[in-house]
Amino acid sequence: MELTAYLTSLSLLQLFSRMPAAAAQGLLWGLMALGVFLTFRVLDIADLTVDGSFATGGAVTVMLLLAGWPAWAALLAALLAGVVTGLITGELHTRFGIPVILSGILTQFALYSINLRIMTKANQTASIKKFSTVWDPATHGKGFLVSSLYIPQAIAAGVLLAAAIIALLYWYFGTEHGSAMRATGSNPAMSRALGINTNRFKVVGLGLSNGLVALAGGLMTQYQGTADVNMGRGAIVIGLAAIIIGEVLCSAIFKKGCSFAVRLAFVVLGGVIYYAVMTVILWFKLDPNDLKLFTALIVAVFLAIPQLQSRLKGSSHKNKHPKDAPEKGGDHHA
Repeated sequence: MELTAYLTSLSLLQLFSRMPAAAAQGLLWGLMALGVFLTFRVLDIADLTVDGSFATGGAVTVMLLLAGWPAWAALLAALLAGVVTGLITGELHTRFGIPVILSGILTQFALYSINLRIMTKANQTASIKKFSTVWDPATHGKGFLVSSLYIPQAIAAGVLLAAAIIALLYWYFGTEHGSAMRATGSNPAMSRALGINTNRFKVVGLGLSNGLVALAGGLMTQYQGTADVNMGRGAIVIGLAAIIIGEVLCSAIFKKGCSFAVRLAFVVLGGVIYYAVMTVILWFKLDPNDLKLFTALIVAVFLAIPQLQSRLKGSSHKNKHPKDAPEKGGDHHA
């Protein structure tokens, strides 16, 4: 009886009504995942600064909005603040020889206090009802870019921003400077042998990565109308989830491999899928406190998929081509 009552309480209509908001938030987290992609895949660095820089972007955005700045200017300031946080992590690693993971932890730890200083308290609110959005004609294009009150417009803005950022990243990594950064992550020793200053490109890459993360934090603040000092907690895991989900889907759809631009697009799509899965989990009325547990499980499963696929391919190859059996029959005597 309890199971029947539970199943009847689940409404598919309610689930479908939540999906547009999940897509809008997933796009914003997908933009954040692009920043994580730059360090995790391009530079081969696990940068833990992002948990702090995401909140820094939100803190800078909300305080500038409250000070009367236009939304676009607040987002630009958030991006620059994120770049600074990444540069600090890079300098700690390259100039002072601190391991990159520890450098990220130190910067993230310091950013907690800095974000509190910026906001003067643990959270600040920039009410969407007070500031409105660019989609409201009365604002003359000076309101929020995204808002939870304008879901279709937020989705459109997220798609356009994602396309613009992907296009810029694709162009940049096609230049000599961007190619040197990719080489730094792929083979640092060979890059140094070719005269590339790998330390400089690590610092620049970390700055660019955290700039994108902070920009996503600023957009999230505009979307939900509030910023919190803990809003970036777990951002690195969500970013990794988006990357892994996107890469698994990309390799499944494009058997011959994905181009760089397509990989970036699938990272954003991975963010949308991740948030859709989280929405389904909440729809099943599971404990919200278990969301991080489910996130960890999702990341673990998708990380394990490539290894499981290679093992399955290896076993199937062995079955198709068994070792030649020994010839039957005894020795032939003359």
